[in-house]
Amino acid sequence: MKIVISTDIYYPMINGVAVFSRNLAAGLTKRGHDVLVLAPSISGDFESEYDEEYGFKVVRLSSKKMMLYPDQINKVPEKKDFLGMKMPQLLYKNGLHVSYMPDLEIKRVLSEFQPDIIHNQTPGPVALAILRYARRHKVALVSTDHAYPDNLTQQVKLPELAKKPINAVMNAYFVSFLKRSDYATVPTEQVLTDCIPKSKLFFRVPIEALSNGIDLSRFAKGRVNHEIYEHYDINPKKPTILYIGRVDPEKSLDVLMNAFIKVQEKVENAQLVIVGDGTMRPKLEKMAEKAEISDKVVFTGRVIGKDLPQLYRTGDVFAITSKTETQSIVLLEAMATGLPAVAVKAGAIPELVHNGENGYLCEADDVDAVAKSLICILQDKNLREAMSEKSLELIKKHDISYTLTRIEEIYHRVLDEKKTHLDDYDESMDED
Repeated sequence: MKIVISTDIYYPMINGVAVFSRNLAAGLTKRGHDVLVLAPSISGDFESEYDEEYGFKVVRLSSKKMMLYPDQINKVPEKKDFLGMKMPQLLYKNGLHVSYMPDLEIKRVLSEFQPDIIHNQTPGPVALAILRYARRHKVALVSTDHAYPDNLTQQVKLPELAKKPINAVMNAYFVSFLKRSDYATVPTEQVLTDCIPKSKLFFRVPIEALSNGIDLSRFAKGRVNHEIYEHYDINPKKPTILYIGRVDPEKSLDVLMNAFIKVQEKVENAQLVIVGDGTMRPKLEKMAEKAEISDKVVFTGRVIGKDLPQLYRTGDVFAITSKTETQSIVLLEAMATGLPAVAVKAGAIPELVHNGENGYLCEADDVDAVAKSLICILQDKNLREAMSEKSLELIKKHDISYTLTRIEEIYHRVLDEKKTHLDDYDESMDED
């Protein structure tokens, strides 16, 4: 099957959409499909490449930079001037690239590739062009909505009264993409319940909740190579609270840091390991310095590749205080490693963390509750082991192999229905 995966956000950016899009492309390629990824260029120029690890083709569409996610991409080629003038470092160091008018490039690429099906991941400019192409050329289209309006408005400073109508408008916009597809998926039951109209009068496209999934074998529980401890300056003998992900304001890591300040008063030898990077790192470092616990907080910086599963195994408990998770990939990976979790009761997190079973759920911004939960897990080995086993049990249904199998079934269903529809249309035209 010839499959196009289209997305406005892609690797090397690190978030749920980018990670899932790459995992999906890799998994489908391993299963023998011919996969092409369409995404905005990280240099600004149209270019194509092959994923070195998995072998599928990635076409990068011409793009312009936006002042979003300024610290997301590291060491990528960039034009460092504008109209002959040097630009401030922040403008060209990193950031989110957007393809504003990609129709012609998409038409040229897809006319050559001739896809059987397109699987869209985002409701941005690339998706708009994909919708137009699919409609004109009668190509089967599946859409996945990874966005959750509440999560997005949490990331910007808005009056509380303004958030509800803005969320409603954004949700209607996201749903409009799904409605124009042949089949739609969302990552969690929470998104399905909160965002999709129940009445078939407004939503007639087949839709289901389907976990993004992860490779459970990659993040299996196991021993840590001693070199990992040395390389990242992690003490293997200390009880370890672990966070992995972006270090940006919407992740509410100030809550975690303040909770850790309270934790180390009760568990003096505890350490906090933060794996990732972002705009909030300097603030967190200053918080640790002010509390005189800098020697107990480890910042590894951004880590990808083979070291990542090893770093999960260094933890005793995983902490995630973000209020903006549609489905947290890092939480799935932590559970696959057998880690108990302390998390915020927000978004779809309660679908993964069952309070008192594989971790604890706390109210958003409740520093005391987060600290108490972390202390409880760190001080009780039997509880920690029981929660670990429960995490391993709960994560089984999130194996990406199931996700890939179900996605293949959806593709075949959509293609069969598309063929039947076209055959019926041709017959009716012949009768006329």
